[in-house]
This record gives sequence, structure tokens and C-alpha cells, in this order.
Amino acid sequence: MKLKLAIAAALLAATPGLAQAPAGPPPQQQAPPKPTKAQVQNIVQTISADKTKMDAYCRLAKLQQQMGTLDEKKDAKKMEALAKQAVAEQQKLPGYERMMLGLEQVDENSPEFKDFAAAIRTLDAKCK
Repeated sequence: MKLKLAIAAALLAATPGLAQAPAGPPPQQQAPPKPTKAQVQNIVQTISADKTKMDAYCRLAKLQQQMGTLDEKKDAKKMEALAKQAVAEQQKLPGYERMMLGLEQVDENSPEFKDFAAAIRTLDAKCK
């Protein structure tokens, strides 16, 4: 379930101004393609091999945890502040946001999703 929270946080962080969006239908944006297992492993290896990126990932994970505990309606300002911080951390992780958004297209009950989640959990295990 942590992966679902991370995906939701990535979506929220990718659209921090959603609360101020004008009324009417949202503009159509094409979702990134579903990542391959090799792409996920490459991103995980890139992050874990670099201390600065690993630190950014751990900070992002903590922000995502905090965002997951907030009530979206009651804590909108705090959620927006955390989302801005999350965007800043995601920008330090090349390909991470795109990968997380692409994972939206993977059935969370599939073996493929479980493989992706296992790869990403290796990063979580390295956070203190």
C-alpha cells in the first residue's frame, strides 16, 4: 500500500495548483507510458547509487507519509505546502515522477506491479 500512497503523492505533487484550478473541464494530459521492469530497476539503481539522490528520496518518502496522514479538505494548506516540498525533492530524482505516474497504468494486483513495488521497496529499506 505504500506504493499506492507514493503514486498518489506523486500525482498530487505534480499538480500542486489543483485547488486553484479554474472551473470547467480539466485539460487533457497524456499519462506517461507504463514503465518497463528495466526502467524501474534503472531508476532505483540510479537513486541508490548516489547519496544526494538517496537523501532526496528519503525526504520525499517522509513527505509522502505526512501527506498520507492529512485530511485533504481540513488540511488543504498544509497539504499544498508539503506538495511543494515534494515537487522540489522529485526534481532531484531524474525519471522518478514519470515512473510513478506511469505505474498508475499497472494493475496493483498483477505480478508486474509486485515486481515494481519490490524494486522500489529496496529504496525504502535504505532510508533511516
